[in-house]
Amino acid sequence: MNDKAATTAAARPTVKLKGGEHRRVVSGHPWVFSNEVTMETRAKALAPGSLVTVAAYDGRALGTFMFNPHSLIAGRLLSRDPASTIDQQFLAERLERAKVLRDRLFGQPFYRLVHAEADDLPGLVIDRYGDRLVMQVNTAGMELLLPELLAALDQVLKPAAVMLRNDSAARGLEGLESYDRWAKGGAEGPVELVENGVRFLADVGEGQKTGWFFDQRENRASVARLAGGARVLDLYCYSGGFALQAAAGGAAAVLGVDRSEGALALAARSATLNGVEGRCRFERGEAFGTLEKFHGQGERFDIVVADPPAFVKSKKELNQAARGYRKLARLAAALVKPGGFLFIASCSHHMTVENFGEQVARGLGEAARSGRILRASGAGPDHPVHPFLPESAYLKALLLQID
Repeated sequence: MNDKAATTAAARPTVKLKGGEHRRVVSGHPWVFSNEVTMETRAKALAPGSLVTVAAYDGRALGTFMFNPHSLIAGRLLSRDPASTIDQQFLAERLERAKVLRDRLFGQPFYRLVHAEADDLPGLVIDRYGDRLVMQVNTAGMELLLPELLAALDQVLKPAAVMLRNDSAARGLEGLESYDRWAKGGAEGPVELVENGVRFLADVGEGQKTGWFFDQRENRASVARLAGGARVLDLYCYSGGFALQAAAGGAAAVLGVDRSEGALALAARSATLNGVEGRCRFERGEAFGTLEKFHGQGERFDIVVADPPAFVKSKKELNQAARGYRKLARLAAALVKPGGFLFIASCSHHMTVENFGEQVARGLGEAARSGRILRASGAGPDHPVHPFLPESAYLKALLLQID
């Protein structure tokens, strides 16, 4: 292990909180903010990601944390036990617990294995594609623990390959550089996964995020159940998640639209894998432009899916993003046949459930359409939410029938 990460309690420095600032941590919150810490010279000098014991102002130990004096979130909880030894075995136990849960939830090894704080591994994301894993290490503490993490993964899963997709914006907030590399093994071309009985190809090396979006699994199944005989438009289709599951659900014709030629090529290959290529078409295009074009042509669909990337990256962009979701809802709803269905989602962290619902409703009104919400949902159960971090429930989705 890196010398900057002390495994045992006896070797770890102590970081004290200011008077009265221990209450959130004691009540269950897993973060300590920089303005809650007594930033003494020694604390400021600690290397980003150092393992520390966080203590209340009176010296009472509150737990073992990863500490970054340069980050707004200065402390991230690893264990309530201040005497914990943070080593390969500790991490293996956390990974095993996460694996047992996912294997109970799903019948096949294609899922998000670790979802950061909700799995008590702060800043760590791991997606599983059978015997291949894709990791995102988003905190300085986890970066220091990377050798132990890889050893623990070998102990628990014995993967054939592990890809590090360490290129997220969150790393910049921790003072970390971006990089992508195979930490173990490799892959020739895309990897295959199965979701809701449908086969897909994912580009884990060059695709978005970790190559696939497991978070929409149950939402895709909900749309697919409505797809029998339908004409379906899937906007921001990426590698065809909604499109192909709708086709497998009996859709008469499916059109997927995305800006990425690479993603569209994978979607087309996946359509062939599932024997639905005759009912699927994939086109390169921009979503808003496509919607406006189809509106001008008088096109109508039984189902329209709009699952865009995040419109808002920070709070200062929130008003602009709200207008974007409202416009998307307006244009998409206008293309739905009466009695048809609209699925629309937001993965923008700063967009609240209430604000998203309001913008969708306003968009419907501007399109002179109405209907009913059949399902309001978020991410699937392999993306659990920490009970003291409700803001981490980033995905918001609405399935509506449109009059």
